[in-house]
Amino acid sequence: MAMEIGFDPRDLTRITAAISELAGNIIAYAKRGEIILTRMDQESRQGIAVVGRDDGPGILDVSQAMRDGFSTTGRLGLGLPGVRRLMDEFEILSEPGRGTAVTVKKWMS
Repeated sequence: MAMEIGFDPRDLTRITAAISELAGNIIAYAKRGEIILTRMDQESRQGIAVVGRDDGPGILDVSQAMRDGFSTTGRLGLGLPGVRRLMDEFEILSEPGRGTAVTVKKWMS
């Protein structure tokens, strides 16, 4: 979808890495979930929205999870902060015991 929109190779790599990280988090922490891709057309710009959501355990402290180096599983702790840096917009909603939804957007330059 990002190729069809016309993203350059660097942005394609960024989008792919963000999707991979979100999917990896779903597998590692929730076991099941979904990744939803949506093409965005807004005024004179185009982009892609990626939503990763699950019904897993949720994140107890979102602000802590967004710090570089923080990990509850012994991993590098670059996941969510890295996704935030790769994309243009980032939003996370999480409720302990109910799951997490991360929405990221990338706009064409």
